[in-house]
Parts: sequence; C-alpha cells; structure tokens
Amino acid sequence: MWIKAAVLVFYAHDNLTVLKPVVFLALCMAVLQKRHYTTTSKILTQIACVLIVIPLAPFICRFIPPVMVAGRNIDLVIALIIAIFLVWAISHLLRPLIIPLLALLCIVLVYNEFSNKYTFKNLLKDYSATVNTNWMVREHKQTDQVSINPHLFEDIYDRTSREVKEKVQYQDSVVRNFAVKHSLQYFDEYHNKYGDITRFLSLFKYINSNFKYVPDSQRDEYYATPRETILNGLGGDCDDHSILMASCMMSIGAKCRLVIIQGHMYPELFLGTKKEFDVMQQAIIQLFSDERIRGLYYHENNGEYWINLDYTARHPGGPYMDDKVLLIIDP
Repeated sequence: MWIKAAVLVFYAHDNLTVLKPVVFLALCMAVLQKRHYTTTSKILTQIACVLIVIPLAPFICRFIPPVMVAGRNIDLVIALIIAIFLVWAISHLLRPLIIPLLALLCIVLVYNEFSNKYTFKNLLKDYSATVNTNWMVREHKQTDQVSINPHLFEDIYDRTSREVKEKVQYQDSVVRNFAVKHSLQYFDEYHNKYGDITRFLSLFKYINSNFKYVPDSQRDEYYATPRETILNGLGGDCDDHSILMASCMMSIGAKCRLVIIQGHMYPELFLGTKKEFDVMQQAIIQLFSDERIRGLYYHENNGEYWINLDYTARHPGGPYMDDKVLLIIDP
C-alpha cells in the first residue's frame, strides 16, 4: 500500500517530471524484491543460477590472461568466482530475470553451434584443459647435448648450416602472406586470452595437417625454399618441412631454430622462460585437447625453453624422434 501511495504523491507533482522514469524503475525493483516466492520457485531459481555459472565462467576466462600460482593454473578459478558473484548479484536484485537469462545463454550456445563460435564443445574443452594442466600433465625435458651445451655444435657442419640458412626466407612475400592467412584460421576465439600464441599454434596446425612427405632423390640432398614448398602444395621431406615451418613462424614474429639428428631435421619454437613455457603448455593442452596430451617435450638450457614442431608430432611439443643431436642451425 505504501508503494502505491508514494507513486500517487510523486506523480501529482509536475515539477518532478524529469525524475519520474528513474523513480518509477526504482519502485519497480522494490516491488520485485518484495514479491513472495514459493519454495519451489526458489529451488528452480537456485538451479538456474548454477546452470548459468557453468557456461559463464569459461566465457569470462577467455578474457583473463593466464594466471599461474605455485605451478597451478587458476585463471578459470578466478573466472568462476566472478561468474558466481555476477549471478548472485542478479539473483538478489532482479530475480525474475534469472530464468530468461538462462534461456538466453542456451540460445546463444545453440546458435554458436551453427556459426562455429564458442560452443558446448569449447565449454567442455575449457574445463578439461584446466584439469589436465593442473593434475594430468607431466613435463618431459629432453636430456641430450642440446640441453647440456648447445654451443657445442656452433662450428661443425658449416656447409650444411650455410645452405639451410640460405633457404630460410621468412621475408618472402609469398611466405608472409601464407603464414598470416593460416595463422588466423584456427583458435581465433582464444586470442584475447593467449595473444600471439594462438597465431603460432594455428599456423602449426595448418602446416602439419596438410604437409605431405615426398623424399628427395637418393643421389643428393635438396633443400627447397619455403616459397617452393608452398607453391608445390606442401610436399617435401623433413628438411623442406623444417625450413617451411621455421620461415613461416619467423615471418609472423616467432623465433625458431633447426635441429639435425641422424637422418632427420626438425624445427623448434623458442618460448623463453619457464613462466612463458607454462603459458604455452596451458594453451597447447587447451587448444589441442583432442590429442589427450600428457605433457610437452622440450629442450631447456640456462632457463631458455624450446619445443618440438616436427611433422611427426600431432601437437606442438610432441615426442622427439631421437636424442642424438648432430647440429643446431639458428637462422
């Protein structure tokens, strides 16, 4: 009754015309807060709140940079807390909107299934990635001469090193355009979270998904330029793949090197410190979740981390073929 009286008195004064819409909204909110709810409606509202938090948390997490505490990834935990707070606030201020909000989220997720945006599959992958990163992953440091003393190889196989370096042509316009195009092909929805890492991983996925192995003649070793490999339809041997991968990665800002073992060459991507390695590991586990990754294989020396980009690896940081390193080429 007092609300009705307040409304009549307020609207009787013409001098308060400007404030009438604001006050009317405030009075409506007061009415909503005073509304009586049955036990059943309260239970349904609480269930709806939980169902809203589940998809809302990983969506918020996409806009939070990776946060590592004591070796654990907690950015999804932070997002979960934010989501709980937002839903709690809405449920107390505008409780009738909870059910419509849940319906809206479901509609958005269903729509995204047909527009290849953030879908139910992404939702499950995000939760799974957090579990895998914190409890399932084991690191695999490669124990060979690269980890012990990479400078040991600087002065050997000069001819091979010179020939390969001449072929790493990352400033070629064809190479650059190819790399830019396919660095945008996958994982763009995670760029706000991982930044340029998504570009590197997208490019790796495209090259390794489409590269076809074609051996050289038995008489001599031929090193193809990245332009040649792109124009021939991504065919070649391990040397051609390594030169292509390193050139494309370097053309979009990455740092790479080429490692030669007995009868094989593979590229490696420079990550930097242990902290940067942890972020990359989290990104790979999340974006390549279909591969059931149990840890990354890497080389480390003096706190600098490198991961494998070989065409034999189904994901960045896959197992190495051999630990008998003969030469390292730094383009």
